[in-house]
Amino acid sequence: MARQDFAFFHTLRVRWSEVDMQAIVFNGNYLNYFDVAFTEYWRATGLPNAVAQAADGKEFFARKAGVEYFSPARFDDVLDIGIRCSKLGRSSAQFVVEIFCGDQHLISGELVYVYADTQLRKGVVIPDSWREIIINLEMIKPLGES
Repeated sequence: MARQDFAFFHTLRVRWSEVDMQAIVFNGNYLNYFDVAFTEYWRATGLPNAVAQAADGKEFFARKAGVEYFSPARFDDVLDIGIRCSKLGRSSAQFVVEIFCGDQHLISGELVYVYADTQLRKGVVIPDSWREIIINLEMIKPLGES
């Protein structure tokens, strides 16, 4: 996706503990970056956080995570991490993640979450009020609509 396709960015500076012997970000840390940025995205929506969701007995569970590497980030780089909900299904949501350093696109990723009953571990319908907030933020159409 193009940088301008994202309605939300989180900025993060690469710390020394996140780089390897080559002084580039260790590959597994990008999933941590995705998670931090997603948490901030979710906070920005004003929707219930993971603690409030768990108390309600329903929460988002990670279903899939993927990372595609184009160019490495290095110690002390300032990264802009874009998060965008690209698909909003009945009980699941897909998010695209892109990491930039300045104008350079470094990393692409995907996160898929399923909204589920915590006891049954079975998908349930994402609340309409949540859908409305996400759709308005992203200007997307729910799956099945054209």
